[in-house]
Amino acid sequence: MLILRWVNRSPHAPGPGQLALPPDGADDNKLVRSVEVRRSARRKRTVAARLERGNLIVYLPARMSPAEETVWVERMQRRLEAKERRRHLNDSGDLERRARELNERYFDGELSWSSLSYVGNQNTRYGSCTVGTASIRLSEVLAGMPDWVRDYVLVHELAHLVVPNHSEEFWALVQRYPLAERARGYLIAKGMET
Repeated sequence: MLILRWVNRSPHAPGPGQLALPPDGADDNKLVRSVEVRRSARRKRTVAARLERGNLIVYLPARMSPAEETVWVERMQRRLEAKERRRHLNDSGDLERRARELNERYFDGELSWSSLSYVGNQNTRYGSCTVGTASIRLSEVLAGMPDWVRDYVLVHELAHLVVPNHSEEFWALVQRYPLAERARGYLIAKGMET
């Protein structure tokens, strides 16, 4: 196994196969502080990564070119940072608290759900609800939108716990949220609607 390790603290552009990392002290909250690439002749096609005390370790096939290495290291860093961002969003408890507040306000506190979380794999919708398991998932994209938009999607998904389809009865429940039409317009303008 061949191990390459670098920490680029230079203000100059990185050379081929290197990633530019911020200089010391540039961002103390940075998730990845250094990158270690481990190549293996046994690894044929798969790429894997893990984070260990601020060190991103990327496992690559030995035959991969330096250009492919750079692409994969950057891709794996983005994935790990997104995963960490979702973990933080879900662990904070803010989403659960807000859902309870909206449940009290618009559904008289009668609803319950088994799980509620931000996810990173919803690219064509902002939210989903599996009625059979009472599981609600929201796209992590909502975390960067105005609160009233996220609240609309939460109300929409909570309403599915009562009515599993998009019937008139369902939309009457959603319309209890006073900013429903405004939020729908916002989401339509963004290119997706719940």
